[in-house]
Amino acid sequence: MTTLGTGLARARRWLRGHPLAFDGGLALAVLVCMVCASFAEPDPGHGPVFGARVPEPASVLLMVLGAGALVLRRRRPMAVLGVTGLLSVVEFVLMDPPAPVVMSAVIALFTVAASTDRPTTWRVGLLTMGALAMAAMVVGATPWYSQENLGVLAWTGLAGAAGDAVRSRRAFIDAIRERAERAERTRDEEARRRVAEERLRIARDLHDVVAHHIALVNVQAGVAAHVMDKRPDQAKEALAHVREASRSALNELRTTVGLLRQSGDPEAPTEPAPGLAVLDTLVGTFRNAGLPVEVACTDLDSPLPAAVDLAAYRIIQEALTNVRKHAGTGAKAEVSVVRVGGTAEVTVLDNGRGAGPLPAQADGGRHGLLGMRERVTALGGTLTAGPRYGGGFRVHAILPVTSRTRVPERPDPAGTTGTTTEERA
Repeated sequence: MTTLGTGLARARRWLRGHPLAFDGGLALAVLVCMVCASFAEPDPGHGPVFGARVPEPASVLLMVLGAGALVLRRRRPMAVLGVTGLLSVVEFVLMDPPAPVVMSAVIALFTVAASTDRPTTWRVGLLTMGALAMAAMVVGATPWYSQENLGVLAWTGLAGAAGDAVRSRRAFIDAIRERAERAERTRDEEARRRVAEERLRIARDLHDVVAHHIALVNVQAGVAAHVMDKRPDQAKEALAHVREASRSALNELRTTVGLLRQSGDPEAPTEPAPGLAVLDTLVGTFRNAGLPVEVACTDLDSPLPAAVDLAAYRIIQEALTNVRKHAGTGAKAEVSVVRVGGTAEVTVLDNGRGAGPLPAQADGGRHGLLGMRERVTALGGTLTAGPRYGGGFRVHAILPVTSRTRVPERPDPAGTTGTTTEERA
């Protein structure tokens, strides 16, 4: 049974790939059926009697032409129906009793109904039924109500209904297949979108950690190298700050890289993400690096959501890192975190004059402000960053306490930064 089923499935696939061969076989089968039926004489009492009559040569020619037209039924269904219908009418008019040439018209009508829409099927089907039934009832020698004439009417109507049912089933299957393919594409797109968002989030975290700690290490290493000979005690203190910044960088990198592990990995880090609770420690690292920072943080009525707390911490970290890198010597910074209604406002100001334009990085850097803007936008907040009137730079973020996401929008003119903004990134 398995071998038979495999053979049938293989033959079905081959016939679907070669429709002309299938139509040729169908035309041959219809021709054989018409020729066999043309030798039968209906007998109301005992059923049809074979060999009682012989078809005329003209009838054989009409049957061959009708069957041959079926080979093109897929390419020109309407034309094939017209040809087979005309041949059937000619057979009814010229021959008595007629040969069953109408069988080819029935197959052609089925093809038209299966390949067109329902209104066309109704119009063409009724026209074909009426023409063939009228020719059979009016011209033939038998009474109009004979079973042969009623059979023409029944078979043509059955062909139209069967073809319409096949077309409806094909449309239903195509719709199901299309929905399945669309759902598969949607799942793939959603998976790619989630992967891209996760990569961007990890890239932001890595940038914040590396940019902050490496900037501090660079500053402290420069101080140690400068005072190594004349002030060894101060050099040791700077190196101690370098060691502390390196340790913090390694710890945060370990935490960030741990996000790439599976959720059930026992080696994944379990330390909480940094937030405003450790803001004093963050500010202390900048003060040790020689950047005076003043902090004004109002007492929050309730703890901020974890996502908002982390975003506020990272914004302050990146803004102060940019101040230390680009504001120049003698610059001071001010940090404020204020709860206003349903939002938390984070502001970082400095009075630096800048260290001059920086060369563009070959690796497409300047990700600091972009990362801050992505964090704020993901929470449904707004970020403005740009030069201050009279000198310095200002970063201002408004974060909703009730976290929500929205589609990223283009920054408005207030949030658009110029050359100085790109230099700070």
